Amino acid sequence: MVLRAFNTLTGRKEEVDLPKDRPVRIYVCGITPYSSTHLGHARPAVFWDTVAKYLEYRGNEVYMVQNVTDVNEKVWTRSQLEGVGEKELARRYNREYEDVLEDLGITTIDEYPWVSDHIDEIIDMVEALIEQGHAYQVDEDVFFDVSTFERYGQLSGQSPDELVAGARVEVDERKKHPADFALWKSPTENQPSWPSPWGQGRPGWHIECSAMAIKFLGFGFDFHGGGTDLIFPHHENEIAQSEAYADDSPFVRCWIHHGMITGEDGKMSKSLGNFVTADELLSEYRPEVVRHFLLSAHYSTPLKYSEEIMKKSQRAFDRLISCVQSLDQLLDSNPEEDVPLADSEAEEVYAVADEMKREFCSAMDDDFNTARALAALFGGVRKVNGFINTPDFALSADVKQALADVKDQLEICSRILGVWPEKGILQDDAGPDTVGLESEAQQELVQLLIEVRQEAREKKLWGIADKIRDGLAELNIRLEDTPQGTRVRSTREG
Repeated sequence: MVLRAFNTLTGRKEEVDLPKDRPVRIYVCGITPYSSTHLGHARPAVFWDTVAKYLEYRGNEVYMVQNVTDVNEKVWTRSQLEGVGEKELARRYNREYEDVLEDLGITTIDEYPWVSDHIDEIIDMVEALIEQGHAYQVDEDVFFDVSTFERYGQLSGQSPDELVAGARVEVDERKKHPADFALWKSPTENQPSWPSPWGQGRPGWHIECSAMAIKFLGFGFDFHGGGTDLIFPHHENEIAQSEAYADDSPFVRCWIHHGMITGEDGKMSKSLGNFVTADELLSEYRPEVVRHFLLSAHYSTPLKYSEEIMKKSQRAFDRLISCVQSLDQLLDSNPEEDVPLADSEAEEVYAVADEMKREFCSAMDDDFNTARALAALFGGVRKVNGFINTPDFALSADVKQALADVKDQLEICSRILGVWPEKGILQDDAGPDTVGLESEAQQELVQLLIEVRQEAREKKLWGIADKIRDGLAELNIRLEDTPQGTRVRSTREG
């Protein structure tokens, strides 16, 4: 299997040569912990968790680092507004973020380095850049000299002069070139600072990630992730200072950038006050449903949030639950004797599992296309449902074994995507005919309607039977006809 990914640095999809003698090394730009975790934080975390789990399925070890940017003006401003210390504020919001990651089943991040814990490494890197002639001191500030790095602008596709013309740089008359950027900043009143060879101060934004990435992953690691809003200036400056520091390239083999999450009125953001917090969404939907939503579009494209889209993800998850429950029932049943065409039917079921695996892996190998991977998974759900719900379906020993293979493949794909329904979700204790129904009276009423509908079907009164089914569907109660009888599910609408 050949893995290909779109590399922002080269502007094309490339074959990724995964290491065989060491873990795949990944650095993902993490949060600035100054307010509640929102969907924009959850999307990259879920995406990279899925990537890591898929790479592990392929046989690779993975080592992933995601930083915590606690040295930041937004943290200090918010701490003053709330009247708490900046460290206390950062810890509170970071705990909330880690709780969300736990709820979403994200288990593949190995390190969460905090900027404030790595001031020494940052100072060492700035000192080296000054000694190498790539940086200069002005008063108590230190700037990177972009004129000393010929490849500056390679990630964003713009030269320093073009960036200046487009007003994408911070104006400071003390700089040699307007595109030069701060490696170390002089202290600001009421903000934390640290001693350095240039006086009290704090690191610039970009040097933080370079120092921590090199410390934990070494130079030339495999993947660096972040939002498209970080391409310039953050990631452009990371490349310049890191490759100048090491006098080598590339700092990162493959840069992957994800699109933003949008709402009904455009981009979601904290500054616009229109973002949805992860806690809000997780209070309404199961984590698997949220993951389905976050993976339902290719990572590079904007992802639109709406209640209707969330309901679609909920319905998809319900279909997966129903399929797994049907398979569990069949696999707990005794096969029938002397079933005609058992071998050919078993081959048909095995083909469903093989096709699902092939299409799933093809999607993930093609630039981690989780939208296509979900389509492969639910294509398998649709086909297995179509097979086991045919009127002449019979469970032979061979077919049962083939169905076990299908379930295994469903579980593998679902666990990589993080949408596998665990036993608790399947609600086995509720019984197959009452899944999700709220009360005993409701269950008895629906059971009565099922019996009336069954009598109508036996008398070939299809109009009456369909009217009962469609009427219940309008009440969010779905009937599913299976070889083992009619299954009932209460369809949650968010």
